[in-house]
Amino acid sequence: MKVAGLGFKKDVTLASLREALAAAGGPNGLTAVATVSEKADAEALKQLARECGVPIKAVPADELARIDTPTQSELVVEKFGTGSVAEAAALAAAGARARIIATRVVSQDRTATAAIAEGDGP
Repeated sequence: MKVAGLGFKKDVTLASLREALAAAGGPNGLTAVATVSEKADAEALKQLARECGVPIKAVPADELARIDTPTQSELVVEKFGTGSVAEAAALAAAGARARIIATRVVSQDRTATAAIAEGDGP
C-alpha cells in the first residue's frame, strides 16, 4: 500500500496540491491520499483524489499527534503535535509497519505539503 499524505492551508488550490504531490514522487502506484480529518472534505483534495482515482483517508488529529516524523515544522508541532501532517497522515494510513519513502516537500506557494509512505495497510 502506497499512500500520499497531504497537509495544506484552507485556501489551497488543486494546482498547489498537484505540485506538492509531483515533487514527492507523483501519483503512480498510490492506493490512497490521506490528511487530518478536519481537512478531508476540502474541495481541492477531493478533486486531486478523483484525478488520481484513489480514496481519501481521514486521520484523526489525536492519532497524528502520536506519530514521530522525519521532518519537523515548529508551526505544525504547535498546532497538531506532530512534525509534519503530510508525513504523519501517510504513515497512519499506510499501516503499522509503514515507512516514509518520500519526505515532506512544500509547494512553491507554501500552501501544500506532500509525503509518501509505503506499508502493509491498516
